[in-house]
Amino acid sequence: MHSIKGLFLPIVNMKIKVYFSLGMAILFTANSAKAQNQVVSMKDLTGKLAGEVNAITTMVPFLTITPDSRSAAMGDAGVALFSPDANSVSWNMSNLVFANKKSGFSLSYAPWLRQLVDDVGFSYLSGYGKLGDNIAVGGSFRYFSLGNIQFTDVDGNATGNFNPNEFAFDGGCAIKLNKNFSWGVDLRFIYSNLTGNRAIGGIDYKAAIGGAGDVNFTYKTEIKNGPKYDKLKVGLNIQNVGSKMTYSSKEKMDFLPTNLKLGVGYSTEIDEYNKISVYADINKLLVPTRPYYLQKFNGGDSISANGEKVLLAGMDPNVGVVQGMVQSFYDAPGGVKEELNEIMMGGGVEYTYNDQFVGRAGVFYEAKQKGGRQYATVGFGIKYQTLTIDAAYLIPFASRHPLQNQMRFSLLFDIGAFSSDK
Repeated sequence: MHSIKGLFLPIVNMKIKVYFSLGMAILFTANSAKAQNQVVSMKDLTGKLAGEVNAITTMVPFLTITPDSRSAAMGDAGVALFSPDANSVSWNMSNLVFANKKSGFSLSYAPWLRQLVDDVGFSYLSGYGKLGDNIAVGGSFRYFSLGNIQFTDVDGNATGNFNPNEFAFDGGCAIKLNKNFSWGVDLRFIYSNLTGNRAIGGIDYKAAIGGAGDVNFTYKTEIKNGPKYDKLKVGLNIQNVGSKMTYSSKEKMDFLPTNLKLGVGYSTEIDEYNKISVYADINKLLVPTRPYYLQKFNGGDSISANGEKVLLAGMDPNVGVVQGMVQSFYDAPGGVKEELNEIMMGGGVEYTYNDQFVGRAGVFYEAKQKGGRQYATVGFGIKYQTLTIDAAYLIPFASRHPLQNQMRFSLLFDIGAFSSDK
């Protein structure tokens, strides 16, 4: 069973012991000649730490899974889409006021980690409605089933089966402030039950419950390109801002996957039948980075006189939610290089023919030190009247990757009269 704190665990590299003497020199050097060496040593230490694996883990990482096939086929880009649909509830609520249709809903499903297990799946349902030209409301429900788990005692005797699962539902609204600019907000309820309310190792575990919210903005404009006008759109979404969660009162509270998404889209019409749109998103978790602590020669953390771990590099991650969001921009123990490694990038292209057939391709990149998700994506969409069928396929750059042969499927229903994109 995977860790209840994340799909990708941070690795504490044993090389940290090698840095002990270097850390001691940094902490206790006094004269000016040694002080100059201290700066050099700290620079050398920071450079080494920037290359170490130090992935960020959070509670309920299923909230970061791309829910729909359209964005999944374009390198997980979706903050600034043209012709937004029901799935914009998850990507950028404020974009809904620029939707073509008055209302619609979408249903998506993805069998998850099929290279490892055959009974894990992610489901997503979303819908929206426009209340006039300047207001839209929407909501969504996502469900993540982790398959069947058999629990055993310390002697290996079966103690029962359980189906760990997580879900979240949210709702919100978007308001158009003028013809080019809009903002939106949505609130989210989160439930995660990975242990089945049982005692493990003398600790009582229970389902974790929490709440969060998103704040987002969209700006659109047109750029003259000869006799025609191309479209430009920029979107910003700060997601999952909420209180920490835990599975047990004896465990420390952990951060939600609060993250910052910034996206841009550019669309041009080749002729009346052919159109190409290009999208790019960047994403950064607004969660503190795990620091490195001073280690003893015989193993274990070095403890100060006041009973706290001694920081070797980085900052204390045990802070409040707001402080954690701010601190996440400068707390990486590997310095600026590691901070840059925490930025994930995705982008893709979407070709549309006669508003009925769509071909898509993209790429997603995450630094190896922060999880190493690196893959290409392809997909297509077929539209018939008010029904659209989308599919996406993921192609990891690494062989034998857990996400190998990952597919997603979406059904999108557009309800209401057709109108021009506002």
